[in-house]
Amino acid sequence: MNLLTQVLHLVGSGATAYITAANMRDPKSRPNLLAGFQLAESGSVPFLEALSQRAANEGDDWLAEKLAKHAQDERRHGQIFAHALKQLNKQVIDFKSLPQETRDGKPDERRRSPFFEAYYEGYDVKEIFSPDRMDWLVFMGSTYILELDACKDFVRMANALPDDPVSQNLKKGMMSIAKDEEGHASYLQEAIERRLGYFGAEALITEWRTRKVNAMVAMVTNLLKKGGQMPSLAMDGVPSEVAEGMLDPDGTGEVTGKVTAEPIAA
Repeated sequence: MNLLTQVLHLVGSGATAYITAANMRDPKSRPNLLAGFQLAESGSVPFLEALSQRAANEGDDWLAEKLAKHAQDERRHGQIFAHALKQLNKQVIDFKSLPQETRDGKPDERRRSPFFEAYYEGYDVKEIFSPDRMDWLVFMGSTYILELDACKDFVRMANALPDDPVSQNLKKGMMSIAKDEEGHASYLQEAIERRLGYFGAEALITEWRTRKVNAMVAMVTNLLKKGGQMPSLAMDGVPSEVAEGMLDPDGTGEVTGKVTAEPIAA
C-alpha cells in the first residue's frame, strides 16, 4: 500500500471501530448490528456450500474441505447472533416484505450496501457472485481481507459489551467467532499462495486491501451522514425457527458475505 492508502486504512478502521463498538455497547442499536451480522453470516452459507461442491468437482479436495468447514462455521455464527436477538425479543426483518423503493422513489437503504458497491467496483456483483462462475482469485482475495479484519473487529466489539450475564454470553460467542474468522483468513491466504506463489499473493492482497480502504471510506461517509445510525434490520418478536439460522432472505445474494449488512463488518 502507498502512504495515502495506509493513512486512510488507519483512519477508516478507527472510525468504523468506534462506530461499531458504540452501536454494540448501546442496547438500542445493538439489535440492528446483531441482525446485520446474522444476515451476513447465515446468508453466506449456501454460497460457500456451492463453492465447496464446485471445488470438489474441479478436483481440489483440499479447498472443497476448507470451504465446507467455512460454511459450517458461518451457519453456527448465524445461530449465535439469532440466539442473541432472541434473548432481546428481536428477530431479523423479513426482506421479502420490504419495498424496493421508498415513498420518494429512492432505493430502500436496507437493500443496498455502500461498502460492497465500492468494494466490488467495476464488477457485476450479481454475475460474479454466481458460485459456478465467480473467479476463484476474486473470491479468495476479497474474502481473505474481510475475514482477516473481522476477527479483530469481533474481539473489539465483544470487549465493548457490558457486564450483564446475557451480554457476557454473547461475548463468549463472539470471541469464538473471531477465532473461526482467523482460521478462515489463514486457509484463504494459503489458497491464494498455492495459485500465485508468495509475491503474486502479496500483490492480490494489496489490491483488495486498497479496495477495502476505499470501501471503508464510502461506508464511514454514509454512516456519518446518518449520524452513525445503521438501517433498521431487526424487529420485535421471535420466530419459532430462529435457532436454525437464516439463509439469504430474498435469494438475490445481496446480503451474503460479511458485513455483512456492512462489514464489521460488512
